[in-house]
Formats: sequence, C-alpha cells, structure tokens
Amino acid sequence: MSLQLLPFASTQLPPSPSHSKQLPSTFRSFSQRTQIPAHVYKHPSAILLELCTSIKELHQILPLVIKNGLYNEELFQTKLVSLFCNYGSLTEAARVFEPIEDKLEALYHTMLKGYAKNSSLDAALSFFCRMRHDSVRPVVYNFTYLLKLCGDNFDIRSGKEIHGQLITSGFSWNLFAMTGVVNMYAKCRQMDDASKMFDRMPERDLVCWNTIISGFAQNGLAKVALELVPRIFEEGHRPDWITIVSILPAVADMRSLRIGKAIHGYVIRAGFESLVNVSTALVDMYSKCESVGTARVIFDGMSSRTVVTWNSMIDGCVQSGEPEEAMVLFQKMMHEGVQPTDVTLMEVLHACSDLGNLEQGKFVHKLVDELKLNSNVSVMNSLISMYSKCKRVDIAANLFENLQNKTVVSWNAMILGYAQNGLVNEALNSFCEMQSRNIKPDSFTLVSVIPALAELSIPRQAKWIHGLVIRRLLDKNVFVMTALVDMYAKCGAIHTARKLFDMMSERHVITWNAMIDAYGTHGLGKAAIELFMEMQRGPIKPNDITYLCVLAACSHSGMVEEGLTYFASMENDYGLEPSMDHYGAMVDLLGRAGRLNEAWDFIQKMPIEPGITVYGAMLGACKIHKNVELGEKAANKLFELNPDEGGYHVLLANIYATASMWDKLAEVRTMMRKKGLQKTPGCSLVELRNEIHSFYSGSTGHPQSKRIYAFLETLVDKIKAAGYVPDTNSIHDVEDDVKEQLLNTHSEKLAIAYGLLNTIPGTTIHIRKNLRVCGDCHNATKYITLVTGREIIVRDMHRFHHFKNGACSCGDYW
Repeated sequence: MSLQLLPFASTQLPPSPSHSKQLPSTFRSFSQRTQIPAHVYKHPSAILLELCTSIKELHQILPLVIKNGLYNEELFQTKLVSLFCNYGSLTEAARVFEPIEDKLEALYHTMLKGYAKNSSLDAALSFFCRMRHDSVRPVVYNFTYLLKLCGDNFDIRSGKEIHGQLITSGFSWNLFAMTGVVNMYAKCRQMDDASKMFDRMPERDLVCWNTIISGFAQNGLAKVALELVPRIFEEGHRPDWITIVSILPAVADMRSLRIGKAIHGYVIRAGFESLVNVSTALVDMYSKCESVGTARVIFDGMSSRTVVTWNSMIDGCVQSGEPEEAMVLFQKMMHEGVQPTDVTLMEVLHACSDLGNLEQGKFVHKLVDELKLNSNVSVMNSLISMYSKCKRVDIAANLFENLQNKTVVSWNAMILGYAQNGLVNEALNSFCEMQSRNIKPDSFTLVSVIPALAELSIPRQAKWIHGLVIRRLLDKNVFVMTALVDMYAKCGAIHTARKLFDMMSERHVITWNAMIDAYGTHGLGKAAIELFMEMQRGPIKPNDITYLCVLAACSHSGMVEEGLTYFASMENDYGLEPSMDHYGAMVDLLGRAGRLNEAWDFIQKMPIEPGITVYGAMLGACKIHKNVELGEKAANKLFELNPDEGGYHVLLANIYATASMWDKLAEVRTMMRKKGLQKTPGCSLVELRNEIHSFYSGSTGHPQSKRIYAFLETLVDKIKAAGYVPDTNSIHDVEDDVKEQLLNTHSEKLAIAYGLLNTIPGTTIHIRKNLRVCGDCHNATKYITLVTGREIIVRDMHRFHHFKNGACSCGDYW
C-alpha cells in the first residue's frame, strides 16, 4: 500500500521555500554517509540478500556475510535490519541494530516500521520516543505507520497524540500523512473528527476520497458514504476499483438494489468486472439486496475466487432461506481445495442450524478442531447455537462450560438455547448467573430471556424483567419492547400488553404480529381484526406471519367468514403465498366451527401435498365434534407421515372412546406400544411465593397432596350442588364412581385446588397447562369460580381461558 501511495505524496508537495531547503540537506547528509565501494554492493552476499525470500534463507546467508567481513558494512546492516523486520523477527533485527555506533537515520525508520507491523502499539510508541530522544528527525512514513497501528488497536488517545506530533513536525500539509490521520479517526469510530480533517485538506486525491468513503461505510453511515460519491466526480476524479469495493458494502447496508445496479453498470464500463475483489463485493451486495439469483450468476461467471467470495455466496444462500444450497456450495468449496476460515464455518453452522442437520453440524465441529479454531469464541458461539437448534442442548451446555473468555454473545447463545428447548429454569438460572458475574445483559440477552419467562406465565416475574429493561435503558428498543408485549400477553395481562404496544414510538412488523396474536389467543377475535385493519392503513405491510396470527384469531373466535376472506386477501392483496401452516390454520378454522366436510374438501383441493399440520388440525376438529369417519381418514393420512409424537394417536383413541368403540381404541393403544409412542402426561403449573409447583394427573408427590385431595373432594361436592355434572364418556373399563375419581385427579384441578388453599380470597389464580384443557376440567373450572368467587386464568397449549363468575372468555368455543 505504501508503494502505491508514495507518488501521491511526492507529487502533492507545495513549492514552499522552507520545504526546498530541507530536502537537499537531508539527502546530502544521507548520501555522504552511504558511499558504497563497488566490491561491497557487487559482492555475491549482497546479491543473495537481494534475492532472499524467507527467514530460513536469511539464516543461511548470514554466515556468508560474516565470513567475508561484510557484517559491519552499512549496506549489509541496513539490509539485514530490513529483512529481519520484514520477516517479523524483531529480536534479530535489534541484535543487528543495537551494536551499531553511528546509526543511520534510515535504520531507525526501518526499525520503527518493523515494530509497527510486527509488535504491539506500546512497543512501537516506545521506540518512536527513543528516536526523538536520539534526535532522529521523523519522516512522514513514521507517522503513517503509527497512525495505522493506533487505528487497528482502536486507540484514539494515542492516535491523537501522534496526530499532534505530526503537526509539530510540519507534516500537516502532507496529503499522505493527513490521509493516514483520516483513516485513524475512521477506524476509531470518530467520524466527526475524520470528516473535519478531510474537509480541512486543501486538496484531496482519490486515495483520500476512498478512505473517507470507506470510513463512513464501515461505521454504519451508508447514506453519507453514498452521498460523497458524486463529489468525487466534481473534483475531477474517477472512482477506481478500491472506491467500488468501499462503496458497495454501503449499498448492501441500505438494501438499495437500484443504486447497486447502477454501480454494477459503472464496473462493466470501467472494465473492473474481472477483478476478484470487485466481483466478490458485487456478490455480497446482490445477496444482501435479496437478489441471490443475480449474485449466483456473477459468482458462477468468476474465473477465480477467493475464500471471501465463497463466504459471500454461502452467506447469501443462508440469509435468503436456502440452507441446502449453502451446504452444497460449502462441499464444492472443500472439493476445490479452498481452506475455510472462521467466517466460513460460522455461516455453514448457521445453515446446519436452519436445517436441523446434526450430522453435518458434527462434521463442521470436527473441522473446527482440525483447523485449531476451538479457541475462537465466535466460532464456539456458533457451535453452541447449532447444537441448541439441533436439540442437543446438552452438548451445547458442555461447550459453554468449557469455553474460555466467554462474551455476552456466548451467554446469549446459551440462554436462547435453553429457552428454545423448553428448559425455562435453566435459561433463567443462566441469566441470573450472568448477572452475578457482572456481565451486563444487552438487548439480545433480554430478547432471549423474556420469552423464557413468558412460558412460565408468572405476572410477578414479568414485572421484574420489565423493571430491569427500564433500568438498562432498553425500553426504547423495538425488539425488547415487542418481547415484553408478547410476554405480558402470555402472562394473561392482555391490557398491559396493549398499553405497552400503544406507548411504543417505533413498531416493527413483529410488534404488530405479537399484539394481533395476543388478542387471538385470548379469544378476542374482533380486537385482533380491528388491529390488523389499523396495521393495513399504516406504512408497515403485513407478512406471512401476520396472516397466520389473523387466521388463528378468527379460528379461536369462530369468525369463519372473516377467516375465509383474509385467506383469499393474503395472496390477492399482498402476493403472499400460503404455507403449510396457513393451510393448517384454515382447516382448523373450518373444523373448529363444525364445518368438517368443507374442511376435508379444502384439504383435497390444496395445491401442495398436505402435511402433518393440516391433517393434525383435521383430526383435532373431528375429536371436538365426535366425527369418527373423517377422524379415521385424517388419522390414516397422518400415520403415513410418521409423526414422532403420540399426541395424534391419543386424539384418535379419544374419538373411539367417546364413540364407545373400545376394540378400535385397543388397536390404537397396541399400535402406540409397537411404535414406542407414549401419551404426553398432563402437567399444570402454579406459582406461589416465588416457587413454581408442578402437578401431574394423579400425582401424589406434592408435600400438600393429602390436603389438596381432601379439599378437592369437598370442592367437587360444592360445584355438583351448583349444577356441575362430571363428563365420564372418555373413560371406560371402570365403575362410575372410579371414573369420577379419575377425573378429579386431572392436573389442572390439582393446581387450582393448591392455589385456592394457599392464597387469600380475591386472589386471581394463574395456571399454565402443557395440553389442551379437557371438556370436564373446563366445565368444572367455570363452576369453581362460581362457588369460590375467584377469577382463574388458565393458559393451555393453544390459548387462554379467563374463568369468572361461572363463565369462560372462550364462550365454550375452544
């Protein structure tokens, strides 16, 4: 880089008298001390030093220099110091430099360059101070090397000191030096200072323009960087390939495909398209502007590619939702003998995560070990995320425990991994441990831990984390606030969720989705639709998730016609193609409303092959409406798809039980045993005095079990007196009184009894259940609120039920 910049520096010198007096004396002094006899510079040793290409060769030539008595010759001393510095051996360079009594100034400059390139900033600054002490006059390159080192180390304080020294040494007029100053401030993220230095320069060359544009682009000021480009032309310069490589990342950050295409046109006209760095930058730009097809055309047309090119294309595939293609590219890259970098492996691990491909992930993990990247924290963080998403959080936790120098990103990855795998307590424990180690959580931490708290549905914990958000000054962050809206809704506090939503000055599409979904799960379909209509009137356009939330809201509230209208509008108004989840939501909408034949016809007419989601919704609807014939059809299709859980078999078994088809029921249970499938046990949670209590159906392990069962027996008598009639249709092979006893041991009844026993009158009971609330428990809970005067909020796997005064918010439609 210095050889390229040298002509710019020399041609820009002002013709001042002081300058014309300084240079001759410097060069005269230098030339008087370096009169080299012909036998010295023509000696074979001198020629060998000129041809030397490695430290190994240098060690072989050195004995020859000493043997011929040339070691003390200035030419050889200068050359040896220069070569040792170039090969990063400062110790050996100093061994040559230090014994020299009458040192040439050029030797000092060479040593400083060596320190700047191969040592620490402190060591380089220390040697620079020694130069000043030894009365060595600095040259412009001393400052540019030091300024670059300050920038690379983000040391703004030392950078400003060097800047001051540069001015006092008379180089503030030097274009090369001031470009170095601009670069230092830009790398230290001080763009105001960089811009001031740039604006004060009386004249600027293209290198200077490239430096300031790159600075703005790399500091997230893409718009400012792009606005500078026309000024290059105004000052009579034409952008070169370095300008292009500097400006394209800014275009990518702005996602401005139109500007990107214009720059691509300039690249072709200027003949830069054959340069690998330019083509790589174009691949990256098109990928980030969501034009991966164009990026791939450029990539495939490149005659040579660097590892950065491969990384850009692989990342483009991952970010555009094509992880399979990313893996194909990675395999091709390996086949062509290109060694992956840490960036490559992080991108490929992202692809493995998206695919849930554990075997490929393990293969990449082996590569990490082979390339000795297992001390790279960023790579290890990616491995933790991959294993977590591939449902091997145990391996992720082991990697995390053994990881040295954990960063906040490491903690975030582990907390999120626990939360994604349903290990809520572990996620919260990690969060608390993180805080105990004085590691400050950032927005990503909170966006990871808040959903974990939401799963517990504990209002008190929700308020605690909300307070922490405010104390951390993150209550203006749209993603954190969206997580809070979602959390309050999942804790049953739908009105608090709406208050936060209304207070937000900025809303992302996911914010609208969260609030619409919240209304849907609380059975407030009308409110969900009203909010969706408000969203349509604003600048933020609904996406596929928005429509999924709207359809679910219509389904939970029995708004069938509205749901049908919105399903059609999805593609007609916004060009959004329905996914399997949308088709499943439509089947659920029709089926829940009892329109089972329409739902089945809808499935038959689907343009894509129906999946587990679709047939599962159909089977659930058949269970609600006791339709054996369609239930069997849906179940047979489901079982062909080999679902990996027993829930669908249980649904079919319940359909048979309701219809008293006991032989069929036995067949389903036999099938489950053969496949090794088990019914998910019902579990209900209730929180009391900072402790979460879990209850399973029929369990007696709780310390208050005897008291709970006794209280429940009395409570059932009271609600029977109020009109409750147990629904025993789904239980067989036992006497009627035993059937009732079995119903009374359901997990939600146990949790409600415990809550009533251990709280004062008037306290709302919050219950979290892992399965759908059964019909008998739903009916019983209505009567419990009637006889106790309590409000009970139950969140099951699909929605909320607010029980009060003998009624439920769902209107018995769930």
